[in-house]
Amino acid sequence: MKLKFPLFCIIAICILTCAQDKNPVNTKNTHEVVVDELNIPWGFTFLPDGAMLITEKAGELIHFKNGKKTSISGLPDIYVRGQGGFMDIILHPNYEENGWIYFSYASEKGEGDGGNTAIGRAKLNGNSLNNLEELYKASPNSKRGQHFGSRLVFDENGYLFFTIGERGDRDTNPQDITRDGGKVYRIHDDGRIPEDNPFVDKADAKKAIWSYGHRNPQGMIRHYNTNEIWTHEHGPKGGDEINIIKKGANYGWPVISYGVNYSGTKFTDKTKMEGMEQPLHYWDPSIAPSGMAFISSDKYGDWKGNLLVGSLKFQYLDMCTIKNGKVTKEERLLDGLGRVRCVEQGPDGYIYAGIENLGIVKLLRK
Repeated sequence: MKLKFPLFCIIAICILTCAQDKNPVNTKNTHEVVVDELNIPWGFTFLPDGAMLITEKAGELIHFKNGKKTSISGLPDIYVRGQGGFMDIILHPNYEENGWIYFSYASEKGEGDGGNTAIGRAKLNGNSLNNLEELYKASPNSKRGQHFGSRLVFDENGYLFFTIGERGDRDTNPQDITRDGGKVYRIHDDGRIPEDNPFVDKADAKKAIWSYGHRNPQGMIRHYNTNEIWTHEHGPKGGDEINIIKKGANYGWPVISYGVNYSGTKFTDKTKMEGMEQPLHYWDPSIAPSGMAFISSDKYGDWKGNLLVGSLKFQYLDMCTIKNGKVTKEERLLDGLGRVRCVEQGPDGYIYAGIENLGIVKLLRK
């Protein structure tokens, strides 16, 4: 019998098939496009009047209301390179009283050539940002294009948490608390360092660090019941993780990992080590997670309490059922629409997702 395809093609197809995500597709969901014609909507947030602020990675802030998109001026200078650009955006918990808007972006300011992640805040006045302040700038700069982080979240006490990836410097940054990168940080809303941060008394440490040993966290959310800070982060090939963040804890990268190099070779033979945290969950194969939200409203019936994570690689919204501290089930929502970059629960209780080369969509359950 003559083979229809050459043997090397069959082997390649087999390898690709084996690498595919195996989570089942949930067909009991649909969507409505709320904001169309967006390229890479890295983050978005809702204003009290129902409008949305949307960041485009290429360096644009969009105000959307009643079907109209307006570009907002007054942004800081944004360094666009590789995975870096204009990233996350959130409101201060007391936004209606103080008007502060917080955002993360790549910046060329500071030491060295290239750029690194910065955290800023400003106030919206008409179609412009005013009172612009830089609250934190990671150093040194790097010309590498990967692993900028960077999600933002306020905890119940009004502290601002943010993430910065290890900028592709795997063997130097994440395990060294005297260096930025590969960390979760905590600051006051005005940029001051809290006196009870874990490394404020350590010589030469970056005082804003809250936890370390991370690779590239592009998802972070405060749990709606426990107030714990949850993150997820990109692994290498395999080993994407969900973590619950603890003060001063070491999350192991790259000393321990459930992943391997992209070439398939190992960079560590350890998945566990004393003094390093284990993930609540890890993905193998990697889904390339971005964005994170809990369903805490009653809009979706028995989906309430589930965790949602965007998949860049496989282009769906991963719905994780969690019981007794473990992910017991995963299902694909919004399957095949595109790379899911960000996800938020809106003030109306519905879930909204930012999808590359599409826009912002509203998740609906059939």
